[in-house]
Amino acid sequence: MTVNTKNLVSITEANQNFSRVARLVDEGGPVVILKNNVPRYMVMEFRSAEEEAVAADEDVAAISMRLIRKNQAAYRELAK
Repeated sequence: MTVNTKNLVSITEANQNFSRVARLVDEGGPVVILKNNVPRYMVMEFRSAEEEAVAADEDVAAISMRLIRKNQAAYRELAK
């Protein structure tokens, strides 16, 4: 899972303005909430969480092959 670095929010800001956090999730994907400048919580769409849960039912080899296929272009670029 990738997290947009623009989607980092302090716990104070999340507490005071949760609607902004929800809007960030809608616009840019998962939001990481920082506590004492350390990632502590993640807010994401429920649908995305369900998709991530599918991984719990897969074995490690299947996950590895799926990720390799999905990120093949990035692996080729890194290999250069």
